Amino acid sequence: MRVYTSNLLGRSDELVLHGGGNTSVKIEENGEDILYVKGSGWDLAFIKEEGFAPVRLAALLNMAKRKTLSDTQMVAEQKAAMMNPKAPNPSVEAILHALIPFKFVDHTHADAVVTISNSRNGEALIDGLFPDFLIVPYIMPGFILAHAIYEMTKDFDWQNCRGIILHHHGIFTFGDDARSSYEKMIDAVSQAETFLEKSAPLNTEKQRVPKPFDLDRLKEVIERAKGHEVVMKTDQSDLALLYSSQENLGDFATRGVLTPEHIIRTKRVPLVLEDDDIEKAVAAYIAAYERYFKTYATDEIMLNPAPNYAVIKGFGVVLFGRNRKEVDVMGDIVKHTMRAVLRADKLGGYRSIDEKESFEMEYWELEQAKLKR
Repeated sequence: MRVYTSNLLGRSDELVLHGGGNTSVKIEENGEDILYVKGSGWDLAFIKEEGFAPVRLAALLNMAKRKTLSDTQMVAEQKAAMMNPKAPNPSVEAILHALIPFKFVDHTHADAVVTISNSRNGEALIDGLFPDFLIVPYIMPGFILAHAIYEMTKDFDWQNCRGIILHHHGIFTFGDDARSSYEKMIDAVSQAETFLEKSAPLNTEKQRVPKPFDLDRLKEVIERAKGHEVVMKTDQSDLALLYSSQENLGDFATRGVLTPEHIIRTKRVPLVLEDDDIEKAVAAYIAAYERYFKTYATDEIMLNPAPNYAVIKGFGVVLFGRNRKEVDVMGDIVKHTMRAVLRADKLGGYRSIDEKESFEMEYWELEQAKLKR
């Protein structure tokens, strides 16, 4: 049942994209409580039994009580607490799954919920829509988030809580059986979607003729900036043309990611091209990225500062990757981001996590490890 409902959640790209989200089930084995949690790097749409990491529940609960725990320590201690050392590494949210006192736990990055949360009025809107949910401000995922929720729920009435909403991040639901946890997720996301349909309807079906643009020249400049050949993918859908035709495109299209884990794929912002001077725009993008890195870096090594995708005025969106799979993944993420930004603007304005929070996520060693896999 855990595998089955995980696959159901994973098949909806409006809930999770390309490895996003995680699920778990608590099972007693040989007199010991074990948390089977999605293995890091697995995709919910295709996960099988072997994709879940079996971790001793007591060990995870003890970790949640700690005041501090480094990423390296967390990974090592979770690995040591696994019943099967050959299983995949537990999700970075394993401790949080352990804290929730229900057998089944589901976590997604549902577009509708995050779109509302990522609006300037998001806190008030989420509070009004989900009065029976625990609402948590944005906190870095992993141990920091789990410990914060441990502190928040010491005297908490879990039985009257239908789920958890993490601002700018996603939603958790849970239950003592797979069906109730799944249905709570679908009900909550449907509620958010209904609200958006009424309050922020989006009609992209307007015939727009793309402006001409020199893609060959763009490819040449990007390959020189990245230092390797790239595969390019162009999106000139009605949505992309609407998005790329907005006023003040440089400000409009550079307000951050839809949900934090997207940053390892897309970077925080795209290259924005409003004229034909591609070399100047790419040089300015790289200089801005280097300033961003120097502002927040401690001992990290800078990633390639060249852009991963571009929004071109009146032309659409162009993605750059090492291979077709990479650009396809980015294309899906950018499509969902564009829709969310346009709808959040109808709710008062789109707002993502800030620059410092973005850097912490982009250079978080656990996310980088996921990307390498």
